[in-house]
Amino acid sequence: MNTGIFLLLGTNIGDRRKNLDTAIQAINSHVGKVKRQSAIYQTEAWGKTDQPPFYNQVLETETSLDPSALLVEILSIEKKMGRQRKEKWGERIIDIDILFFGPAIINRNDLIIPHPQLANRRFTLVPLSDLIPDFNHPVLQKTIRELLMECVDGLEVKLV
Repeated sequence: MNTGIFLLLGTNIGDRRKNLDTAIQAINSHVGKVKRQSAIYQTEAWGKTDQPPFYNQVLETETSLDPSALLVEILSIEKKMGRQRKEKWGERIIDIDILFFGPAIINRNDLIIPHPQLANRRFTLVPLSDLIPDFNHPVLQKTIRELLMECVDGLEVKLV
């Protein structure tokens, strides 16, 4: 069983809390056990700002899937929930990103782990710090707490 897998959920269309709950249920059913959940945070949209605010949450999961199979499964969950990829950083019913897969470092065209934008996004670092503030990023060699303190992203991340 692979442990120490951290996923970021994001949603800004429809009933955002229900979307998170639906995604968590699907992850439990098709990926593996959700061991822990961060608090839920609301953040203004990052990258493309003319859209509704997001709810974001980080999950710690365990799975028997390898990273490639995990990616296939989370893309399938997004599609089943109605995600349509119309534009980069556009609004979405659900987005599921792989932040960490234990200490693995993967750099392929279709998959990069740790998530390459993790250190630049307060909406990722704040909920991640709920769960693993002292985890050392395997590429940047800094803790989540250190990355959050250094993050220049000015978007406010509010507890829901």
